Amino acid sequence: MQYEITETERLKLRKITPLDLNYMFEHLSPDQIKKELGIVSHEDFVKEENKYKNGYTMYNRSMLLFQIYSKENNQLIGGCGFHNWMAEHNRAELGYHLLNEEDKRKGYMKETLEFVLDYGFNSLNINRIEACTNPENKASIKLLEKFKFKEEGLLREHYVKDEIIHDSLIFSLLKFEYNHL
Repeated sequence: MQYEITETERLKLRKITPLDLNYMFEHLSPDQIKKELGIVSHEDFVKEENKYKNGYTMYNRSMLLFQIYSKENNQLIGGCGFHNWMAEHNRAELGYHLLNEEDKRKGYMKETLEFVLDYGFNSLNINRIEACTNPENKASIKLLEKFKFKEEGLLREHYVKDEIIHDSLIFSLLKFEYNHL
């Protein structure tokens, strides 16, 4: 399987599409899939497997993920990409994460977003990129504000994590705003 790789100053970004994921689940063992996707726990594997079974792409939605690897040690450190990508409406929701605490506060996600936002607006022709974050996640809010995302409001009881219901702040960045950064 060949992946498209993009390099930034300190990172390698490996593009994963729904077709790549389908191939993995149809041809690789669970252990190989875990290794390819950087999945550690059985529970996370089951979640990913359920996404596959339910279809990564649906009638009008798709996704595109960039796995983030450190050039220094070639280790998977996180992911960033678009889920709920609605091509017909030229909009997508941005998601990002780093796997380990020691990789945070090093500018890796800023470096990643510089590429991913450009890719979304200029290669995928997205007009609106949305991002949701917990109101308590000050680092995520600061990152979005650094890229001139605008806060639009609070989504009450928006998602469940560890069996607790949380609110989300919703932010957006429009293509014309991005082009004026």
